[in-house]
Amino acid sequence: MEESEDVPKDFIKLKSEKLSVDEVSELVVSPYCGAVSLFIGTTRNNFEGKKVIHLEYEAYTSMAETEIEKICRDVRQKWPSVKHIAVHHRLGVVPITEASVIIAVSSPHRAESLEAVMYCINTLKASVPIWKKEIYEDEYSWKENKECFWANSEK
Repeated sequence: MEESEDVPKDFIKLKSEKLSVDEVSELVVSPYCGAVSLFIGTTRNNFEGKKVIHLEYEAYTSMAETEIEKICRDVRQKWPSVKHIAVHHRLGVVPITEASVIIAVSSPHRAESLEAVMYCINTLKASVPIWKKEIYEDEYSWKENKECFWANSEK
């Protein structure tokens, strides 16, 4: 395969179906890269002493996709060697232990892909209009991300 045939690609998906780590990681594999780094955010069963039953996510989908595209562009500026980027986020109900978000990045060497994955998840939580509702045994709570710029601007 000529490197020109393996042009950098971004794979962005917001969906209500279960996310697949295999599917996301396979999207970014490249014969020109020795590293694929992944972040998998899963639903845990507790928060501050409360039993979490499941999470629910809502998004302003078109704006969320646009913001994720911006994150991908930023990654490519900061780490020019990055080849492919995949960001899949689940919407709707996410049961305990299942993935809410999977991010994968490929690059020739591990440092760039690891740094890019961390940048992607931190920036996603700070700027992408996706909202999380935690459902407990007898109540629920909408959660804001501490990193979220619009939540912090009012304080």
